[in-house]
Amino acid sequence: MAVGSMDMASTSQYGGKITTFVVLSCITAGMGGVIFGYDIGVSGGVTSMDSFLKKFFPEVYKRMLEDKDISNYCKFDSQLLTAFTSSLYIAGLISSIFASRFTEAFGRKRSMLFGGAAFVAGAALGGAAVNLFMVIFARVLLGVGLGFANQSVPLYLSEMAPSKYRGAFSNSFQLLVGIGALIANFINYGAEKIRDGWGWRISIALAAVPASLLTLGALFLPETPNSLIQQGKDPQKVSALLTKIRGIENVDQELEDIIKASDASKAVKHPFRKILERRYRPQLVMAFLIPFFQQVTGINVIAFYNPILLRTIGMAESASLLSSVMTGVIGTISTFISMILVDRFGRRILFLAGGVQMFISQVIVGTIVATQLQDQGSVSKDYAYLMIVFICVYVAGFGWSWGPLGWLVPSEIFPLEIRSAGQSINVAVNFLFTSVVAQTFLAMLCHMKSGLFFFFAGWLAVMTVFVYLFLPETKNVPIEKIDLVWKDHWFWKRIVANEEKF
Repeated sequence: MAVGSMDMASTSQYGGKITTFVVLSCITAGMGGVIFGYDIGVSGGVTSMDSFLKKFFPEVYKRMLEDKDISNYCKFDSQLLTAFTSSLYIAGLISSIFASRFTEAFGRKRSMLFGGAAFVAGAALGGAAVNLFMVIFARVLLGVGLGFANQSVPLYLSEMAPSKYRGAFSNSFQLLVGIGALIANFINYGAEKIRDGWGWRISIALAAVPASLLTLGALFLPETPNSLIQQGKDPQKVSALLTKIRGIENVDQELEDIIKASDASKAVKHPFRKILERRYRPQLVMAFLIPFFQQVTGINVIAFYNPILLRTIGMAESASLLSSVMTGVIGTISTFISMILVDRFGRRILFLAGGVQMFISQVIVGTIVATQLQDQGSVSKDYAYLMIVFICVYVAGFGWSWGPLGWLVPSEIFPLEIRSAGQSINVAVNFLFTSVVAQTFLAMLCHMKSGLFFFFAGWLAVMTVFVYLFLPETKNVPIEKIDLVWKDHWFWKRIVANEEKF
């Protein structure tokens, strides 16, 4: 048997159509992705705006303009500046632990509602901030919103979607993340041109728009059938909802499997202890490694600090923000392509192709920086444009591989009895390493210089080999039968089979 493949005849798909009801529900829930992307895009843009740096980080602003002796690589090295970015993800990490229990007990819908409300509060406070404390506290509130939204939205999308279209629906989360980042890049580019220097307030405060849509929309969203059964609701009422969601009359088999999975989950009193059992070892490994690998692709270096990175090589403030718009467009288009391809070609082929593409791009960008950027001076215009081209190639590779699939695969591999615990671990690890990368990147750039790009390239090589050897294909496999992929995998079946003997 080929590495990572399985006999699809051993599983069966449920019936179901892409109904208007499902599409509207998933678009509303997906506003959580728009907010996530918007916050990523905004943080990178405002931290490169002179007016924002001058007000909240005057030492960085002064160093950038006046210190002619400091290395290009160290102009923006500031723990306070990186704390502005990383504080959101540290708060998201902590809140995701509580979000797991909340989402399991009260449902995906209420978790999205709570997250949306926290987003609105954070956006309002950030836009009105007059000192550094208010800015950081606003980021913390946004982090709480992300912790709850990133726990509930991927689960909501994967549970609402028909199994044969689950990849496309789940990838819509990353597409909306990309759209949110793109919107933020456009707004940053326009806000920077406001002469009075308050454009950054617009950039931060406008996060309240998608946050309000998520909050208000969550009031009218249906809960997922999986969550309703898990909460002990009447199966007949759930059957009626499932019929409406799927657009067909015969949903008995899917409902029966959902009930069976729920009964198994209710027998589990301690899901975080349960997930440590040997039979769940494959899922536990993936819950840690997939979000870890997603962060060490280096994508958040581009997402958070692309404008700063391009200013480091000598580009002007406005030009660096415009280049972020370009990468945002590329990322959004490539994620849309992933939505089209993921259920046709599967997860593995996109992971592998994207990994190779990103590896080559990181090596080329690192080589340009190593050979062309000295401690003083700037990169020539031709090399700067070449660097932007390969950054776009890199972003495209992420957009159809580790971007959407880094959220899709963890959302679909956990059986119901450990699903909230597994998703919580996935989100927590993602936030942990996002905050680590955000907090350390500028210091790493200062000390490692061009070697930083080769550092990420090395991790890209490792994760691509890992996917080839250890990640089974999950295309077209119903969530309720996802455990079959591990029993049929060349490596994991030894661990799972040994557990069943005891």
